[in-house]
Amino acid sequence: MHKKIAIIGTVGLPSNYGGFETLTEYLTKDLGDRFDITVFCSSTSYKTKLKTHNNAKLKYLPLNANGIQSILYDIISIFYALLFADTLLILGVSGCIVLPLVKLISSKKVIVNIDGLEWKRAKWGRFSKYFLKYSEKIAVRFADTIVTDNRVIQQYVKNSYNIESIYIPYGGDHVSKKTITTQVLKQFTFLNTPYAFKVCRIEPENNVHIILEAFANTSIINFVIVGNWTNSTYSKNLKLQYAHFKNICMLDPIYNQDILNQIRSNCFLYIHGHSAGGTNPSLVEAMSLGLPICTYDVSYNRETTSNSAIYFKDSIALQSLLQNLDTSLLNTNAKKMLLLSSDNFTWRKIATAYENLF
Repeated sequence: MHKKIAIIGTVGLPSNYGGFETLTEYLTKDLGDRFDITVFCSSTSYKTKLKTHNNAKLKYLPLNANGIQSILYDIISIFYALLFADTLLILGVSGCIVLPLVKLISSKKVIVNIDGLEWKRAKWGRFSKYFLKYSEKIAVRFADTIVTDNRVIQQYVKNSYNIESIYIPYGGDHVSKKTITTQVLKQFTFLNTPYAFKVCRIEPENNVHIILEAFANTSIINFVIVGNWTNSTYSKNLKLQYAHFKNICMLDPIYNQDILNQIRSNCFLYIHGHSAGGTNPSLVEAMSLGLPICTYDVSYNRETTSNSAIYFKDSIALQSLLQNLDTSLLNTNAKKMLLLSSDNFTWRKIATAYENLF
């Protein structure tokens, strides 16, 4: 008899959204034959509803997995999972508010991956921040095991709650270097010259404004950035402000993974601006592609890159770095990133760590 595992808190499978979905994709791929896994999915995100994927059963709920509905989505998934699962793997804290009741009525094992410090994100209002911080507190107190994806967050959990958590980051080796096809070259002519690249949500905490300002003030190198430019006042204003700069190319989201990989894996320099969260999947992916990395200087990013990337704190520092780029230094940086990635951020390693937990 295989142990029954329920994975809660993602949009679902097949993965087409973010870090937790990619994690679930590779956990089911690697562990689907050794465990009886059920993944809860948001039916609003899938036109085609599969019964199984990677040997895992899929259960659909008619709620959104993100936004305000995510709380109810996670709570219903948790109580549903108690009916059949031995172990609940909850990704994120928004539904963890019910864990005191869960532990009162059930002896099932509860593992929570608390993600980054979600309550610190600039996009949340005061009430949402309070709720997420409270949910984090409940999760840490009532879960059997807490997983943290970054050693800085592991230390935060120890300092704030006096709880030892298990450190398991994300994998990045699902991405691979691609040769640029003639078709893609025709579509994106900037691929003919060296360019810096970034893909992210266009949010203040990803410091897009700092990065754009630096590139606007130096035309030495082209900058290509992929993101959603219509989802907030912040993103719309940036698009208006920087659209006329010849060395800046602002692209809408590219959902074709193959095209995105062609553009990303052939850049001269990868720029990472995230200042929130723990181990950012996009950073780990860039490292796995063996790209030279220039990242925003915060403890999480330094920890992920083992203090071996290039760091900037503001647009002036980034501008100065761009004006003094040294190709041999970038090559050394790229090799170091690839080595770090194959030592720490492979899905095989991550799946084995979760297998040991289960």
